[in-house]
Amino acid sequence: MGQMRRISGKNLKIHHNGVREFSSFSKLEQKEFMIREKIKVFSESARFQNFIIGLIIFNSITIGLETSDQIMTSFGSTLLLIDRIILAIFVVEIGLKLYAYRLSFFRSGWNIFDFTIVAIALLPASGALAVLRSLRIFRSLRLIKNVPKLRFIVESLFHSLPSLLWIFVLLALVFYVFAVIGTKLFSAEFPAWFGTLGASMFSLFQIMTLEGWAEISRAVMEKYPLANIYFILFILLASYTTLNIFIAIVVNTMSEVQQKISTENADKIETLIQDENEELRNDIRLLKEQILRVDEKLSKRIN
Repeated sequence: MGQMRRISGKNLKIHHNGVREFSSFSKLEQKEFMIREKIKVFSESARFQNFIIGLIIFNSITIGLETSDQIMTSFGSTLLLIDRIILAIFVVEIGLKLYAYRLSFFRSGWNIFDFTIVAIALLPASGALAVLRSLRIFRSLRLIKNVPKLRFIVESLFHSLPSLLWIFVLLALVFYVFAVIGTKLFSAEFPAWFGTLGASMFSLFQIMTLEGWAEISRAVMEKYPLANIYFILFILLASYTTLNIFIAIVVNTMSEVQQKISTENADKIETLIQDENEELRNDIRLLKEQILRVDEKLSKRIN
């Protein structure tokens, strides 16, 4: 039982329950179970994960080098060979995890993400599907899953999406109100910028990005001196206020996700301690029973 616990590693609780039924397995099932457990530990180990991260970074660099005609002329065959070798390693990695975790592999969204990226790379990239060759760079996105800090940021962004949706609703409302006002006030003199509702929204989007907004505002202010109030209010609402709220929501969500992770880690540690204590009590009880049996045997022999 202790050996199985060492093999299970981080997933002590899950495999601890499985260990209790381990003796009921056939020898072939026991051997397969042990192999899968070893593969899980190996594929999730820090050394293997760092190796995969290094391959992803190296592969991203080689794919970038393929965009140079000069480099491809000199080292094209070598780069393509390296690409195939790295892809083969990624396929083996996914294959090992599929064997170890079976269908539970697809319970994790990050595993589905990895599987999709590798599967895209295996599609034929010739003829009409030649465009898929450029999608190989998506392998670089696997860094998001393999680097904990990047994964934490992405997970925080996904968790903040419901709140961010309302920010976009607020921004759309601000755009609509100011676009209607701008069209009513400035369409006669500046039809290119404010001639229609769509043109006004596009101009306001340009103003929100602070790209060329001074040119538009100064031209309008020559005809309408009080137009500075319109532009200043829009920039304050659309650019600064909305952006600050956006940042505040993301930061708050990151704090909540970090708190959730800390709580889950604390619960895991508590569960591990409880499992260890339970197993220790069971071992002590078994030891006492064995001692009692030995005492009984010795008493019978003496008598």
